[in-house]
Amino acid sequence: MSDNCPPKNSPDAACHAPDTSPQSPEARREQADAGNSEAVEHKLGNLGPFATAYEVSKRVVVGVFSDGFIHAGNLAYLTLLTLFPFFIVIAALASVFGRSEDSIHAINSVLLGMPPTVQTLLRQPIHDVLTQKTGWLLLIGGLVGLWTAGSFIETIRDILRRAYGSAYTNPFWQYRLTSIGIIIAAVILMMLAFSAQVVMTAAEQFIYHVIPFAGRFVGWIQLSRLVPLFVAFVALYLLFWSLTPSHYRFSKCPKWPGALFTAVWWFGSLAVLPFILSKLSNYDATYGSLAGVIIALIFFWFVGLGIVIGAHLNAALAEPPISTLKKDQRRDLETQ
Repeated sequence: MSDNCPPKNSPDAACHAPDTSPQSPEARREQADAGNSEAVEHKLGNLGPFATAYEVSKRVVVGVFSDGFIHAGNLAYLTLLTLFPFFIVIAALASVFGRSEDSIHAINSVLLGMPPTVQTLLRQPIHDVLTQKTGWLLLIGGLVGLWTAGSFIETIRDILRRAYGSAYTNPFWQYRLTSIGIIIAAVILMMLAFSAQVVMTAAEQFIYHVIPFAGRFVGWIQLSRLVPLFVAFVALYLLFWSLTPSHYRFSKCPKWPGALFTAVWWFGSLAVLPFILSKLSNYDATYGSLAGVIIALIFFWFVGLGIVIGAHLNAALAEPPISTLKKDQRRDLETQ
């Protein structure tokens, strides 16, 4: 159901999102509005801690199994497809602001969020693409890259819409412009994060070499190694918040749990995947020259699955209002 979506039995019922989870907030809203006492009893506010954990887990599992694995595969493909255009956007924006040297550092920071095998696969082709595009050619490539990378953002929007059971109501161009704005904001955030990391590294070296008696502060400075995880969390939070259907975006429904889960899942995949690959010694023989591409797709699939789970986690924690029941009917259901 969209932000202002009518009931399914109305003439305008076509605005309902198809193929959504039966545990989505809008599906639960309809069940409660229809007088389903179980839907009211299972509201998180009416449950204890263990029952709440079970109910949230059930909603997430049902939602992910509905079409989450398909979306994870779609995200993996789109990530590989839009990665190069996204890097061109980074280089183009950096050149506009006169910070061309920062684009390489920003791209390297993105690659550090991938397994070594994937880094090796992508680093040289990315370098070749960026060195061949200069001046106006780079800016034109950046504009094309913005449009291409926007498809990745729109896929995440669709995942969130399905997780919440909402459909689209705004014009296509409005969603696409929002996606482009999100991409630009992400690039700026990456550059700010890189600058912060440089400052923290310089501070650590200053303490080590100039103020040796201040060693007790080194432990705090070393927490800067968590900066990539924190930046990933902030970026994912802003992404989830901006793409959540507006009816839930501006409500008290939490958006941070999905972002935190996805960030931890991402870095967990980064740590676990090399170990798994080390146990699969013959994958080169299986895939030949495509082994690197397959490994990249596997990693992006796991990250995509984390995004899907994070979206459904936020949706599972969202409790829609019971809009059409009369107060006395609602009271009767809650006291049964």
